[in-house]
Amino acid sequence: MSQPLLASVRGCFVTGTDTGVGKTRISAALLHWCALQGWRSAGLKPVAAGMEWIGGEYINEDVRALRQASSPGLTDADVGPYQFEAACAPHIAAQREGRAIEREVILRSAQALATRSDVLVVEGVGGFRVPLAPGWDTADLACDLGLPVVLVVGLRLGCINHALLSVEAILNRGLHLAGWVGNVLEPDMPWLDDNVACVRECLWRQFQAPCLGLVPRLIDTSAASVAVHLEHAGLEALFGA
Repeated sequence: MSQPLLASVRGCFVTGTDTGVGKTRISAALLHWCALQGWRSAGLKPVAAGMEWIGGEYINEDVRALRQASSPGLTDADVGPYQFEAACAPHIAAQREGRAIEREVILRSAQALATRSDVLVVEGVGGFRVPLAPGWDTADLACDLGLPVVLVVGLRLGCINHALLSVEAILNRGLHLAGWVGNVLEPDMPWLDDNVACVRECLWRQFQAPCLGLVPRLIDTSAASVAVHLEHAGLEALFGA
């Protein structure tokens, strides 16, 4: 692809230092913040693995969370074009169902949502590099889209190394790292403040990547509650408010 598909679109690509670090929670909060600015916002989870039978239908909780945080009018299929029942690596989940994850299908979905919204928030799968199809992974998808990248750093033991490695991988692909959000995974993590300070200092000094928010362990994990902990000025810079 000669030029990224969404290079001129307002939005971001949300990735994480690993799976289970809170990408969906942060993505939903970003959508909520955008809605508060009066923008039509749309969330896209191109590939989602893991569904539960709830209320007479199979539901992927990540897809549903992004849909609920988006502007009205979107369906689960709009938000999650590829949803698989097994909670495992997406290419394995696809193989188990005899399906293939097609690049063009995802890109068409992204373009369609971009035309229906003022802001598009695309959530990746797992960490930055997760296989989707032979010769194509989530890092390639981020490059295809060309959106600024927001890195969710799961705050637990090892987060400093994981953050630095992820940022190097993002920048090595020629992508713009708009900033990072710290999400506390272990409330009793030893020396939490010291770890946060180190990540903040390293990512700014080495890569000029600002912190866009620090989210503590919350009882209420709704998009509105999480959005309170995001940095307003940083999001204005990201979305060009």
